[in-house]
Amino acid sequence: MYFLIKSLHVLFVMAWVATVFYLPRILVNLAEAGEVPLISERLQLMGKRLYKFGHIMFGLAFLFGLWLWFVFGMGGQWLYAKLALVALVLAYFIVCGRMLKQGASALPSSKRLRLMNELPILLVLAIIYLVLAKPF
Repeated sequence: MYFLIKSLHVLFVMAWVATVFYLPRILVNLAEAGEVPLISERLQLMGKRLYKFGHIMFGLAFLFGLWLWFVFGMGGQWLYAKLALVALVLAYFIVCGRMLKQGASALPSSKRLRLMNELPILLVLAIIYLVLAKPF
């Protein structure tokens, strides 16, 4: 049972992280589309669906993670550092979702969005390190 729950947790984490990586890319395309209505509308729709899907995947990953923590006693000091980084990635994801809701006219430049797109990679790398190495 432990490996099934852990596998489901990892699966939903992977799906959520995919949305975290792709949503800013949609924002970049939206900023570059400018005032082209068909492209802008399509990107808005894709972004909204992806954002909703990401929230569902995060919720499922969180539930299976809680299950691991409570039932199987997973944890240690590294877990608190990991959860802090996960909270930062979640905040980043929510900020991207709010930028999407504001629309193309309120977005920063595509160059700034491209730079912003790199932040979750560093955070996810730190999370992976904490999970694998359990340094403390």
